[in-house]
Amino acid sequence: MNIIKTDYFGDVEGIRLGYGPLGPPLMSVLMYVVDGLVIDTGQHHMAKTLPELLRQKDLKRIVLTHHHEDHSGNAALIGNLHAIPVMGHRLTAAKMESGFPILPYQRLVWGKAPPLKVTPLDGVIETDRFRFTPVHTPGHSKDHTVFLEKQQGWLFSGDLYLNDRIKFFRSDERFADQIASLKKILQFDFEALFCAHNPCLTDAKLKIRSKLQFLQDLYGSICKLAAKGFSEKAVIKVLDPKTDRRVKCITMGNASFANMVRSAMASIC
Repeated sequence: MNIIKTDYFGDVEGIRLGYGPLGPPLMSVLMYVVDGLVIDTGQHHMAKTLPELLRQKDLKRIVLTHHHEDHSGNAALIGNLHAIPVMGHRLTAAKMESGFPILPYQRLVWGKAPPLKVTPLDGVIETDRFRFTPVHTPGHSKDHTVFLEKQQGWLFSGDLYLNDRIKFFRSDERFADQIASLKKILQFDFEALFCAHNPCLTDAKLKIRSKLQFLQDLYGSICKLAAKGFSEKAVIKVLDPKTDRRVKCITMGNASFANMVRSAMASIC
């Protein structure tokens, strides 16, 4: 089952893409279009639907917040269709040019992003009306980058936020880096949070602070148990809220609460 829903947030168009191989989508993803700039491109399983939807739009450039398949899945398609460049962090460029492996569940839920040439970011991205400053915010992935429009108070945050209280990490996420990136972005002023899965148009900094506090509290709890000599397995047993079971099962453990503990403990040692 495919779902496409378009919402307009003033000058920003959010195109929500959902693909479900066996029913309703497990998770939808937003690609944003503003003044000819495309920010992220959704999952490749929506490739048959997007060309007609975007055909009449005057698109000038694509930027990627990071390489993950639900964000980069249609970059090659849209770039070729509209003859426009794709830009991203230098690490994103390296990942996309050579292609990157994905797990079976990722191929089923999102689809594999075709490789393409991505131009490394080099300063502010300017459109006719707006200026977007890239800010490197690793943690969710090494290449993760957000885009800030200072005058409008917009933050296109990719997967930096997701929610105040997250339930799991992918196996390659880094706890300490996420905390550092959340602190880093709080140095800027913004009001609207254009998250790729959960946009928040007001009180955006409060949302970021809430997530930061949650991660810091959890990190503190993990550190206290580790200081008492608890093993990684014991810490997971004590703190696991058991709210990740469905996701853990679907991803065969690639996304889990246990990964949060492992990442935190790796940064302690």
